[in-house]
Amino acid sequence: MGENVFEKTENFVMKTYNRYPVSFVKGEGCWLYDSEGKKYLDMLAGIAVCNLGHCHPKVSEAICQQAKTLIHTSNLFHIEPQAELAELICKNSFGDKVFFCNSGAEANEGALKLARRYGTEKNPEKYEIVAFKQSFHGRTMAAVTVTGQGKYNEGFGPMIPGVKFAEFNNIDSVKEVVSERTAGIIVEPVQGEGGVVPASREFLRELRQLADEFDAVLIFDEVQTGMGRTGKLFAYQNYGVEPDVMTLAKALGNGVPIGAIVTKGKFSEVLKPGLHASTFGGNFLATRAGVEVMKIMTEPGFMEGVKRKGEYLKKRLEEVAYEFPERFEGVRGLGMMLGLVCREPCGDIVASALKKGLIINCTAGNVLRFVPPLVISEEEIDYGIGILKEVLKENGAKG
Repeated sequence: MGENVFEKTENFVMKTYNRYPVSFVKGEGCWLYDSEGKKYLDMLAGIAVCNLGHCHPKVSEAICQQAKTLIHTSNLFHIEPQAELAELICKNSFGDKVFFCNSGAEANEGALKLARRYGTEKNPEKYEIVAFKQSFHGRTMAAVTVTGQGKYNEGFGPMIPGVKFAEFNNIDSVKEVVSERTAGIIVEPVQGEGGVVPASREFLRELRQLADEFDAVLIFDEVQTGMGRTGKLFAYQNYGVEPDVMTLAKALGNGVPIGAIVTKGKFSEVLKPGLHASTFGGNFLATRAGVEVMKIMTEPGFMEGVKRKGEYLKKRLEEVAYEFPERFEGVRGLGMMLGLVCREPCGDIVASALKKGLIINCTAGNVLRFVPPLVISEEEIDYGIGILKEVLKENGAKG
């Protein structure tokens, strides 16, 4: 079966990914099973998507029930689970209103449109966006334009005009580019693809002040950091700083494609009927999954457990860095979004770990990213760390 999948992929699927020679056929909790019956501990969670693990019984049941009832009607009509999910998001965040779409890139596109509309309604020249170097916001044109890594936009130019880049965690560099022409500032509370680099509390507070001073929309891209990933339901809650707009996706549907733009106050009224839309956005199936995810994550004690296990995972990764100092510089991140910083490229470690049944990945070239399902146990964390140590010893690292 696996070889047939490999052949069909090679023959019929555009080669936009360098795929590993593995085809998964089943998932349960933190575990995946390939077409040969081999078992893998997933500490990547579909790139921070399956935060409740694979095939969570309550989410799966909700999806099945909804699929048998009604999947799509369009946003020309009221959609009950969409309204319910919007209410759950708003009551558990700063938000007043939510717009639903299908992905993180689409959410960021919509947030950037909102910022530009807000700015140009005041002044036709108020359309500039401030973004950050080493950021990542998606692959569509506006999203890739505000992504501060050249490798993602090379060959796709010219980029959309009016975007200025500053240094992450350097407020002085922001002050050099922000002006009365600034319509919005977009930032990740933790840069994921940029190497799992958290923003400092002071940096986000000063961004908030600058946005207020220049009447610009402050956008937090929480596509990866949202939905419990950093030890709070939303990462901004770690900082005591509220954005004007927050984008969500990835784990909101636990694998079902969904994105969201969360807004507050006057910013909730910027995108009026006819100014923005999404055919599939917020359909019955996606929002029904989202409702179940939100209900589970807001149960008493859930986030406390995530925080506890995040601290345990960080401790175990710090032990690895201490044991293999010639390979690692240290650990950084928040909650269950952690990076083990390597002194050299780490692709070989990822490939070797996969062969032994551990799924992790490499970001920014030299950072091993650990974003396991939030339901992972300490015993499973120990199992994964054990495989990682085996790989390091076999690859010649000396403790």
